[in-house]
Amino acid sequence: MTSRSGAGPTSLPSHRFGSIAPLGILWEPESSTHEAQSASEGAWNARLPAPVRRLRIAVGLATAGRPDVACQMLVRLGRQSRPPDAILVSVPTTADIGLEAAGMPAVTLLVGARGLTRQRNAILERLDGFDLVCFLDDDFVVGDDYLAAMEQAFLRDPGLAGATGVVLADGITGAGYSFDDAERVLAAARSPEVSTSEAYNAYGCNMVFSVGAIRRGGLRFDESLPRYGWLEDVDFSRRIARFGSLGQVEDALGVHLGVKGGRQSGLCFGYSQIANPLYLVRKGSYVWHRAAWLMSRNVAMNLLRSARPEPHVDRRGRLAGNAAAFVDLLRRRLDPERIDSLS
Repeated sequence: MTSRSGAGPTSLPSHRFGSIAPLGILWEPESSTHEAQSASEGAWNARLPAPVRRLRIAVGLATAGRPDVACQMLVRLGRQSRPPDAILVSVPTTADIGLEAAGMPAVTLLVGARGLTRQRNAILERLDGFDLVCFLDDDFVVGDDYLAAMEQAFLRDPGLAGATGVVLADGITGAGYSFDDAERVLAAARSPEVSTSEAYNAYGCNMVFSVGAIRRGGLRFDESLPRYGWLEDVDFSRRIARFGSLGQVEDALGVHLGVKGGRQSGLCFGYSQIANPLYLVRKGSYVWHRAAWLMSRNVAMNLLRSARPEPHVDRRGRLAGNAAAFVDLLRRRLDPERIDSLS
């Protein structure tokens, strides 16, 4: 792991207790001075709280086209019981983040390329001196103890390379939620069990990775997955799993709003539903049976609901994208980056 500044045990200042220990030997014979002093220091040390260990945590936010959503998310992030040591916000232009958010304490603005994987790579380049990086979507609302729970999980298990939290409600599967909805869900949540269960991959809306594991593997997000970068979370998780375990931290809670604005077209997403899983299978970061199940489910949903699609989902566009991908597969030119020429 790279620099662990702040990660080791914190020593208590000696002046807090240095004047007390001699008082314990004033009543002892001169011959037993050393033994009494040792006993006195041992007694005081036993009363001290355990040293507090901390990891340096950077929160990484890649956003575009939703400045109001990103600003509200950052305001909510300010309520963490364990605040982040830095917040790195990666945007294509300054118009993608409000002035209020850009001026928040601990926020560093990174202006550069467009596309989720490219923007997250810009964040990876700024992690010197940090132990953990927490990637959050701009519409993921974290519970107040999310970062504290993640920090403790990585301290409990030094072999943990990546983790994801518990999504109490996921608006991506429906019409979506508002910030007020998220507040109500979080307020009603029961106190979770402090534990970490095994996970196949971290969920892209909330992922925490060991910077040391990232550096050991020389890992970056695959920029061949353009725009929204669908399945970049699976790809990155499976590659970092070679350097440690992956887990779901049961007491790290959040709500994924699933805001619909700012996402790619139905046609492009439908193409990605076929091209991206097959690309990851060829690459070796995704197993065939999972890719086949995922593609089959998505195509079936698009077919079944294309006649009467949900108001918030472009089923016909997705179905057309699925068809275009299968045609390209037959022509042996299937490529995730082809979506740049579709719209």
